[in-house]
Amino acid sequence: MSQEKPKLIVALDVRTFEEARNLIEILSPSVDIFKVGSQLFTSCGPVAIRYIQAKEREVFLDLKYHDIPNTVANAVESATYLQPSGNPDLNNTNKSILMYTLHTTGGKEMLEKAAQTAQKIAQKLNIRKPLGLGITVLTSEVNRDNIQNLVVQRALLAKEAGLDGVVASVHEAPLIRKELGEDFVIVTPGIRPKDADVGDQKRVATPSLAVESGSNYLVVGRPIVKAEDPLASAQEILKEIQNA
Repeated sequence: MSQEKPKLIVALDVRTFEEARNLIEILSPSVDIFKVGSQLFTSCGPVAIRYIQAKEREVFLDLKYHDIPNTVANAVESATYLQPSGNPDLNNTNKSILMYTLHTTGGKEMLEKAAQTAQKIAQKLNIRKPLGLGITVLTSEVNRDNIQNLVVQRALLAKEAGLDGVVASVHEAPLIRKELGEDFVIVTPGIRPKDADVGDQKRVATPSLAVESGSNYLVVGRPIVKAEDPLASAQEILKEIQNA
């Protein structure tokens, strides 16, 4: 998987469905994957997800589940049921959401139950299983002496529990790729074009560096969402990814 060019994910970190819908309409000609996180999901729930799906684009559901194993498993079950029609019995596609996230600090039992539930529901509905991604260390955290070892340990735990990959910064991606292999998915947030404002992110990187690090998916929010011309900004980042 890491042999393919990484894919861009645009983070719809906005407050209202109207803002999200406007961005989806503007960006859909070039962007294939959109992230729905806590802010937008709290505002409008599955509406944004189904709108993205109706536009034949993919959804990265970034809610970072972390609770007792049964509660997280039930949440993952509901996430796997999210399809364009809202009724999988009437739906003609074989797709659920593309990916979902959960904290590796929730422990192995929680991660295992989530992974098993996603697999079970996908088989029941005869649809593609969404990829389960473990959160290692948030990119807003400052660097620590042992951070690389910590991230790799959590990535190993995610793989042992049956998850498909992790969310990790570009700084740890090469080591994760080395230790966990080519098929392990790495999603890299905190991507900022050169000279862009880093905001509250402490561990950021350019698209080119993320490509070189072995990341499969690059998550970009504010540099696109807050740009005067979001489509042009997205296309510039896509160009950098292709040229890296």
